[in-house]
Amino acid sequence: MSSGDPKELGTFLKARRAELNPLQVGLPDTGPQRRVAGLRREEVAQLAAISTDYYTRVEQGRMQASVPVLEAIVRALRLTDDQRTYLFELAGRPPIEAPAPPDRTVTPHTRRLLDQLTESPALVLSDTMDVLAWNRLAAALLTDFGQVPEEDRNYVWLLFNDPVLRALYDDWETGAHACVAYLRMHTARRPDDPRLLRLLERMAHHADFQNWWQTREVAVQGAGNKVFHHPVAGTLVLDWDTLTSSTSPRQHVVIWTAESGSPSEKGLRRLATAAADKQRTGLPTCRP
Repeated sequence: MSSGDPKELGTFLKARRAELNPLQVGLPDTGPQRRVAGLRREEVAQLAAISTDYYTRVEQGRMQASVPVLEAIVRALRLTDDQRTYLFELAGRPPIEAPAPPDRTVTPHTRRLLDQLTESPALVLSDTMDVLAWNRLAAALLTDFGQVPEEDRNYVWLLFNDPVLRALYDDWETGAHACVAYLRMHTARRPDDPRLLRLLERMAHHADFQNWWQTREVAVQGAGNKVFHHPVAGTLVLDWDTLTSSTSPRQHVVIWTAESGSPSEKGLRRLATAAADKQRTGLPTCRP
């Protein structure tokens, strides 16, 4: 735990309460006789359901607030997610993830990034490995995700249940085991995520998945190497990297690349040409 910065914390809280007036937060306005701009300390304390003395000592740096009290102050002062993070840092508390918004929409500029990667397969995965977006080459390499029912559009689900995708992997067991470890890591952050619980329910009949899940091995998605055997592109030795969005930290862009001048790079180019030809003829961008 960091030591925090009590002086800056007090200055920050004063600045935030100065931005609000009683009417904005549902309190009566006492009129022009108010001596301070914005909310008084006692009003913030009232909104946070703590004593004025407690809040005063926190703002003056004479007491370290508990996590529940910090959360109450966040609500009282209507802090943004960035302001909330800053408050926790100043208070010397470990960063705690804010409640995730329900919106899983991929931004237009992320989609544009995927489309501009014409020689590298790329897709966007959620924390629970749901496939949220993909480019044409990813569809050609793996599967046409647009033809997959939304409930099944999850990388773990497809890796265990789609025999064609499974057959692409040179070492399916290692790749599938790693995906289970990524998924297990997610449970520490949001064990009650309904999408995660639904996926685990659907995977209950897979012996390999259940065995690996029970080992409680965990891993963070980062980078690695995969070998695919593709009917059009041939054997592909690809490096993969994961880029996490700073604005949408639950979304991860996974990109596969081949070494420059290698047979794998040539294979990806053949695959890209085949995918473009299919698009021109109006056929789905799926596997041969």
